[in-house]
Amino acid sequence: MTDQSDRERNRLSGRLARYARVGTGMSGVAARVIGSRAFGLEIDRGANAAELARALGGLKGPIMKVAQLLSTIPDAIPPEYAAELAQLQADAPPMGWAFVKRRMSAELGAGWSKRFKAFEHQPAAAASLGQVHKAEATDGTPLACKLQYPDMASAVEADIGQLNMIFSIHQRMDPAIDTAEIRLEIADRVREELDYEREAKHIALYAGVLDHEPLVRVPTVMPALSTGRLLTMTWLEGRRLLEFKGHDLADRNRLASAMFKAWWHPFSHYAVIHGDPHLGNYTVFEEDGAPGGINLLDYGCVRIFRPAFVQGVVDLYHGLQNDDRDRVVSAYETWGFTRLDNEMIDILNIWARFIYGPLLEDRVRSIADGVSPTEYGRKQAFQVHQALKRKGPVTVPREFVFMDRAAIGLGGVFLHLRAEMNFYRLFNEEIEGFSVDTVARKQAAALKKAGLNAPAD
Repeated sequence: MTDQSDRERNRLSGRLARYARVGTGMSGVAARVIGSRAFGLEIDRGANAAELARALGGLKGPIMKVAQLLSTIPDAIPPEYAAELAQLQADAPPMGWAFVKRRMSAELGAGWSKRFKAFEHQPAAAASLGQVHKAEATDGTPLACKLQYPDMASAVEADIGQLNMIFSIHQRMDPAIDTAEIRLEIADRVREELDYEREAKHIALYAGVLDHEPLVRVPTVMPALSTGRLLTMTWLEGRRLLEFKGHDLADRNRLASAMFKAWWHPFSHYAVIHGDPHLGNYTVFEEDGAPGGINLLDYGCVRIFRPAFVQGVVDLYHGLQNDDRDRVVSAYETWGFTRLDNEMIDILNIWARFIYGPLLEDRVRSIADGVSPTEYGRKQAFQVHQALKRKGPVTVPREFVFMDRAAIGLGGVFLHLRAEMNFYRLFNEEIEGFSVDTVARKQAAALKKAGLNAPAD
């Protein structure tokens, strides 16, 4: 027990040492980039990317979530870096039981265990910011207790510093994208994930938004057993999504429809998205031995948009559908893109036609033919990268970052499930009768009920 306690106490010092090693490794990469630029030399990006990934891979902390996010944003970082970072795993070694007891005492008081009928010693899951323990309320209700690791605020700030270093390296490589707004957006979202009281409000928001949707289940928060660093909610029993890859098409399509509904309905009606469509954030609940729908888990990364942003999404869809260039330009301007001459519009449309493609065809189809989940969007991202390199850097608006990331993640899930559906009809059902004023009204009411603030204009 003493040895274990010593290991736990050394967690922070060990992490700081790893950060120092990462800083050294990244500085070495940066120095080679700067030197190559100064002397007009070519650098081996693949080798540098592999070295950087090795350094980051030793952290096993919040930076992993950031690194994987960056790998999904076209040209946010060089493609060689994206390929390496996409392979990193966002897991962390779990806290031992002695340390868990101390953390629980810090959050709920010395008699915390008496507030549960049962509390499993081993975590059911361990991730970048904390771990989840299965428990039982005093009345026997199954619970999930999400307990944050200690010192995560300092760890996240250190990670944001490493993120800035990655962007600084990229800035010296003739980037096609100005990442200034991306930096700010990612930093804000990662910091929000530390606030479990905010996440509890996100859960309340989604519970209201999806209240009448039978395909999607949302947990219920237990406020008396929750704090800013401990989130206790009902346990949603389910199996991993990938366990259903071998089921028949009807089952796979049902799960894909649930995913589509869980993502597009909150966005199109309330201007809200679940910004982390990772396979680990969903499980499948069953009814009579068959998949009934999905349990939507982990609400740390929820993005609340201005209703006008949704107007831009709908306008771009109709603009592409009807070859209405004025409406396409209006959509990009609504999102915050600037310097929109004809060449820039054509470049942006490469990506837009890829994302909207399945929604524009009134037929049953896969989300993308002949593409693996890990390659989804890679070809189009390369085309955009090449075109923007000739044109000059474009500044990506903040709101676009997680919208784009979530769309890519969702498409990857559809590919894993090998779903074949009429995405056109699913999408048009969600935007039928769309009105930005209605979205604004519904969003305001839902946010107020959940105790959340409206997004800044």
